[in-house]
Amino acid sequence: MPLEEKLNEDMKSALKAGEHARLSVLRMLRSEILLEKKKDASIQILPDDRVIRAFGSYAKKLRTAADDIAALGRTEEADKLRAEIRIVQEYLPAAMSAEEAKALVAAVVAELGASSAKDLGRVMKEVQARAAGRADGKSLSDLVRAALA
Repeated sequence: MPLEEKLNEDMKSALKAGEHARLSVLRMLRSEILLEKKKDASIQILPDDRVIRAFGSYAKKLRTAADDIAALGRTEEADKLRAEIRIVQEYLPAAMSAEEAKALVAAVVAELGASSAKDLGRVMKEVQARAAGRADGKSLSDLVRAALA
């Protein structure tokens, strides 16, 4: 079942169960899908890779907001955002471990024959394609830079 359809089913279940907080987050995810669909009007069901990318972007925004709010000392609101992040993560692939990310970077560097910082863009493009939203771009970038140094 495509992620978009799974989300719709989960929205119905949350509505029937009276889970208002969960339903609110699922509605936000639905709006992220609709924003993606606006970019290409010919799409009926958004492909899972684009859904994952949109949800990952939304989760990143929530993490940033939670960190900013926590820095202001408003822990109760930050905890609420972190709870929303956990709901979003249900729809994202499992995060890649640090060891898996290092192995992926090493494999791509070896495969492409990259040896200097000039190859950074080429390596990053391939690493991000293979990671498929399972790792943060910043951490991958740091690993690639270290491997090419």
